[in-house]
Amino acid sequence: MIEVKNVTKKYGDFYAVRNINFQVEDGEIVGFLGRNGAGKSTTMNMITGFIEPTEGNIIVGGYDIDKKPKKVKEQIGYMPEGTPLYSELTVKEFVTYMAELKLVPSKERKEAVKSAIEKTGLEKVQNNLTKNLSRGYKQRVSFAGAIVGNPKILILDEPTVGLDPKQVIEIRELIKSFRKDHTVLISSHILSEVSQLCEKVIIIDKGEIVAVDTPEKLEKDTKERFTLKVIVDDINNKFGKIKDQIKDIKSVELIKENEDQSKEYIVETSSKTDIRKQIFSICSKENIIILEMKESENSLEDAFIKLVEKRPEYSQKELKKMQYEKEIEILRQEEKANKEKKENKKQAKKEEKARKKSEKVDKKGDKE
Repeated sequence: MIEVKNVTKKYGDFYAVRNINFQVEDGEIVGFLGRNGAGKSTTMNMITGFIEPTEGNIIVGGYDIDKKPKKVKEQIGYMPEGTPLYSELTVKEFVTYMAELKLVPSKERKEAVKSAIEKTGLEKVQNNLTKNLSRGYKQRVSFAGAIVGNPKILILDEPTVGLDPKQVIEIRELIKSFRKDHTVLISSHILSEVSQLCEKVIIIDKGEIVAVDTPEKLEKDTKERFTLKVIVDDINNKFGKIKDQIKDIKSVELIKENEDQSKEYIVETSSKTDIRKQIFSICSKENIIILEMKESENSLEDAFIKLVEKRPEYSQKELKKMQYEKEIEILRQEEKANKEKKENKKQAKKEEKARKKSEKVDKKGDKE
């Protein structure tokens, strides 16, 4: 549905994004993550057609945005960050205005506005001025403006920023309800939200795509150590010494003593080795009763930090050199392709000449 191919955006000598590639398939809800200034907004603005890429192609619904911008924009509903609404318009007037901007046919407009208001739960406030609404309702109005006309693709920039926990849950459920019939691309700083909403995550950092995968796979692949939370009944305080008996244990940390005198520990290994069987065996011999033992999960936030924190910071001179090398490589590939094309043509001519010669010999033999 959305295909970003070798896209670069430059402002003078500054690379906002550099040679990025990713795909968003039909019906997916995809999280687009990155630190401030990573290139998220630039990329989303290019997909919506608001700004043009310096290089590369963006294909939306089978249409190249450079060649068929109107066809692309017809398929997109965009919810910008910060809920920019017209304060002197009522909810219904604002959604109607958005329908007009999207060129929803006049015969269908009334029903389209009604449908968008109903889907976003705005019936009770549809005649209220947008300036008098709570932050949560303003988010819903902005969302209604994005979905009016039933676009196939929804691009949502920080849809829950600034909301209270109840409003966050409401907006999250609203987004989930569009899963079946729409493709959704969400930019968000709230990684726990992305983990719950999205089946795929795209991480961008310093203008480059760092990872494209499921949240679960990213969490698993970036986990460097095996960590356990263990609750024990340990009257003789022997559990803390378990480190001396299992070589893979890096640390055993007591984090809490409970009212029932049980103790909670965090056990961290120096590798990804699962040491639960060894712990069970030792605790059994030492008369330590294990009340609970479970693996500590690596969160999407942990994965994100590991992927972006140690990436190199390139100078503009280094970026120019890298871009130059990329352009040289493209020229080499083109030269190679042209050479192969010439060789193929040459071979085809040779084979055609041999075929004609063979046909002449065959005809001469028939006459004799």
